Amino acid sequence: MRLLLALFAAVAVAASTLAHAAGPQQKGQAPGWYRMPLGDFEVTALSDGTVALPWHTIMKAPAARIQAMLAQQYLKSPLETSVNGYLVNTGSKLVLIDAGAAGLFGPTLGKLVAHLKASGYQPEQVDEVYITHLHGDHAGGLADAEGKAVFPNAVVRLDAKEAAFWLDAANASKAPAEMKSAFVGAQRSMKPYVDAGRMKTFDGLAEGVELVPGVRALAARGHTPGHTVYAVESQGAKMVVWGDLMHLAAVQFPQPDIAVQFDSDSKAAVPQRKKAYADAAKKGYYVAVAHISFPGIGQLRPDGKGYRWLPAPYTVPAPAGK
Repeated sequence: MRLLLALFAAVAVAASTLAHAAGPQQKGQAPGWYRMPLGDFEVTALSDGTVALPWHTIMKAPAARIQAMLAQQYLKSPLETSVNGYLVNTGSKLVLIDAGAAGLFGPTLGKLVAHLKASGYQPEQVDEVYITHLHGDHAGGLADAEGKAVFPNAVVRLDAKEAAFWLDAANASKAPAEMKSAFVGAQRSMKPYVDAGRMKTFDGLAEGVELVPGVRALAARGHTPGHTVYAVESQGAKMVVWGDLMHLAAVQFPQPDIAVQFDSDSKAAVPQRKKAYADAAKKGYYVAVAHISFPGIGQLRPDGKGYRWLPAPYTVPAPAGK
């Protein structure tokens, strides 16, 4: 009996060892989409990926100061930075706000369309694409590697001043060398829609231009000449999609005055950021931000001379029909 018990014990130990043997790391990540209700609308955040950026050299402040502010949140530069887009289903229209980078901003981006599909939609279903601005990480995903429209049935809408600046051949020819690739990318991304007559512009300075019921365009110029934010409202619930109104949460929420090198006009961009922060904090609505860690949706509270970011709580909406 003792021999039999000892044998059983040895087998149990061996089985336990096998069951708990370390497997290889799997790497990768789950599909990058996150869905939340907004009144009668549904908003799906879509990750285009992340990219490591040297923020200590990009922000318009001493590098040591930026690193110190990051360190307060256990971060350091270079820092993995999200690139996010937002799909709004109004019930009658499917609207995508910003299209990601495709191949225009580094090999770790370009995942938005795959995540759109993983979330249950197809590019052909998108009715309208609203562009906050024509930088490559926001508009590059409009066209594929062959220059064809990724969203073949969509109308692309953007501020008239943004289109006039980036799509003008004269502006491109006289641009400084470091900006020429941005013009090339913007023009290539928009070409299939321009050629098909499916680019429509609006006057961003006309306060609250309604593009479809429940979605309005609001001028927020400064980061680029026609930078635009989009207010989405349904049944008293509101979300404003900020684009590049701000970039680095650990720095620009506590210190809204700190600008970024990417701004076309920092003197205009900083007041726009302060205005947007104050309004969001006062009214308590959600904001969705392109470069805050995915899904980039949250609210603001005043905190001293700056603001505190409150990420949206994770929710799992009930399945259809429930």
